[in-house]
Amino acid sequence: CLQQAKEVIPSAQHKETPVYLGATAGMRLLRLQNESAADKVLSSVGNTLRSAPFNFQGARIITGQEEGAYGWITINYLLGNFKQVSGWKKILHSLKSLSETSGALDLGGASTQITFVSKDLTSESPENQLYFRLYGKDYQVYTHSFLCYGKDQALQQKLARDLQASTSTSNSSLPDPCFHKGYERTINISDFFKNPCTSDKKKQLPFSQLYIKGEGDYQKCRENIQKLFDKSNCPYSSCSFNGIYLPPLQGDFGAFSAFYFVMNFLNLTSEPNPLALNKVTSTIESFCARPWQEVKTAYHNIKEKYLSEYCFSGAYILSLLENGYEFTEKNWQTIHFLGKIGSSDAGWTLGYMLNLTNMIPAEEPAGPPLSHGSYVGLMVLCSLVLVSVLLFAWLLFHKPKCLQKGIV
Repeated sequence: CLQQAKEVIPSAQHKETPVYLGATAGMRLLRLQNESAADKVLSSVGNTLRSAPFNFQGARIITGQEEGAYGWITINYLLGNFKQVSGWKKILHSLKSLSETSGALDLGGASTQITFVSKDLTSESPENQLYFRLYGKDYQVYTHSFLCYGKDQALQQKLARDLQASTSTSNSSLPDPCFHKGYERTINISDFFKNPCTSDKKKQLPFSQLYIKGEGDYQKCRENIQKLFDKSNCPYSSCSFNGIYLPPLQGDFGAFSAFYFVMNFLNLTSEPNPLALNKVTSTIESFCARPWQEVKTAYHNIKEKYLSEYCFSGAYILSLLENGYEFTEKNWQTIHFLGKIGSSDAGWTLGYMLNLTNMIPAEEPAGPPLSHGSYVGLMVLCSLVLVSVLLFAWLLFHKPKCLQKGIV
């Protein structure tokens, strides 16, 4: 990355180019597991960045709330939802409600975030509320980050739960409906339960390795995944899962990162309009039912580790959106799976940079109330009105003789 940056940025500007590094959920998990190891990673990365010819501004682990907020800022900035307009355009803009923002749905390997502007946001859960003032406008934003609910850690959680529920303690083989029929995987038990996302489900077992055997059953897979979302207790007026406050969903949502990568692999993002939920479900179900050997042959250029998990990831995304956040057939098409907006990647990193470099001002920049084009148009209009008034006045006070005789 640094080498590419050196080539893209003119050498005369290297020293004045700031470099920031933000680490997300993978590092948040490592810090929980081993704080000194996390510090060493950041220190090592920091030393490497300091050796580059740029203006290094520091490396840190950002919070889940920040990750959600920066993703929201990125997509709304790229969609032009923060862009302020003036004059006649400003009036039209407000009349058409074009200034509404889009919600952000982010899915990584270790966490997932949901962020959106809510008119129904209450003071029930202040830790899930953020307030932004951008270009002179206030935004009241709901956000929450679910650690351990990124697609990779959700799979680890599901396997741990399946292993915990297994009646046999002597059999090291575990059938799994979320992998294709014919697929097999070996897991080291000692490494498996070191993870903070699975350590609470630790189980004493007489074997050191677990052998996963795929079944390719989408419906059973969904049933297993849904157990990850505890909907039994909600201390607020409304919740997502695990007792976390969630106001009613509002507006359109941009779903990016792994949401996009998985759905794009399954050819569920190429349509000009979002597909209906039943079409998405049937596509993922059909993919999961394909034998592993057939899938491997069809996608021979994709790494086996990634290819083997698309069935689980597709089923997990639907479970998270439907069971976790309660999107339905009715509002499913408000979700837009985004890889890029224009030429820029959808994700939290641009929002992080915009925030740190203060590129989005709190107040609307001072400027003329009308654009140059509007001024020209207004001057032409005023000139026409003035000429019309003068002509009318001249006719009124200098009536032609024929008109005067007619009046008499």
